[in-house]
Amino acid sequence: MARIVFYEKPGCINNTRQKQLLQTSGHEVVACNLLTEPWTSARLQSFFKDLPLEQWFNPAAPRIKQGKLVPASLTEEEALAQMLQDPLLIRRPLMISEGRHLVGFDLTEVKAWVGLDQQDTNIDVETCRKSHTTPS
Repeated sequence: MARIVFYEKPGCINNTRQKQLLQTSGHEVVACNLLTEPWTSARLQSFFKDLPLEQWFNPAAPRIKQGKLVPASLTEEEALAQMLQDPLLIRRPLMISEGRHLVGFDLTEVKAWVGLDQQDTNIDVETCRKSHTTPS
């Protein structure tokens, strides 16, 4: 099984569920605080290199939800600078295992990458439930 360095927002319900999926699948999870990690642009870029810029961001981040920051309007340099200033903007989790970097927790991708016992790849363990409101 794999050893996975897992950058999370402590207390995030989804990150907790994601770590549990990895651990129950036999993986060793080394949890790190995404918000206090001493990031550099180069380190963050190593996670994002194959993704469109908008997928670098946490859509539930307060500044994005409030419309104060529009990822599509940023250059890569501006995006990284914003994330260094406000780590809540970073899509999570960030994971590293066996030299590969991964952003987010797409069940199909994680299952193909390190393996998961989770059979149902249609469950959503990435969208923050607190970020959506239901009509009354």
